Amino acid sequence: MIEEIKSIINKEATAVCSIPVTESYEKAVSLIYDCIHKQGGTLITSGMGKAGLIAMNIATTFSSTGTPAYFLHPSEAQHGDLGIMRPYDLMLLISNSGKTRELKELVSLSKGLIPDVKYIVITSNPDSPLAQEADVCLLTGAPDEVCPLGLTPTTSTTVMTVIGDILVVTVMKMIGFTNVDYAKRHHGGYLGEKSRAQCNKSDIRE
Repeated sequence: MIEEIKSIINKEATAVCSIPVTESYEKAVSLIYDCIHKQGGTLITSGMGKAGLIAMNIATTFSSTGTPAYFLHPSEAQHGDLGIMRPYDLMLLISNSGKTRELKELVSLSKGLIPDVKYIVITSNPDSPLAQEADVCLLTGAPDEVCPLGLTPTTSTTVMTVIGDILVVTVMKMIGFTNVDYAKRHHGGYLGEKSRAQCNKSDIRE
């Protein structure tokens, strides 16, 4: 079992190191900065199933680091939740196949509400319908899943998470996000205590 565990770790690590790094990342970060921090929009993330959970995590991480974001469930969007969208909002869609029906429908519906809405898409398939709709497409490198069936989202979701982290950290640096900024948004728990200890408490409104 120990050797099998090491093999799984190595496969996942190799997949992360094989993420295609292109100028698309610069375009994605610039788009986030322009739509959210210059024009006052919100980053909307979405995905179905396991990819949806990754999208939710990315949204909460962005929000806690100075970039307003929320997760929009693509099915609930069809039952009224789409109404939360506003001009200058930016959509970050995650789909390993790039063919997720609910996300394709979300693209169509969101364009009906905000015709010039822009999309960042994280996918393994550059020729997929969602990739073709994207203003910026970030590719995962299509890693094989470590699941013994080759089906369960495992390696693919690891790579999606790392891509989300890349975007979060790069935007944090672009906007000059500080310990003080973090402490204002993350008051509770160990991280809240740690962030306050690292900054001048007089700068924080308790």
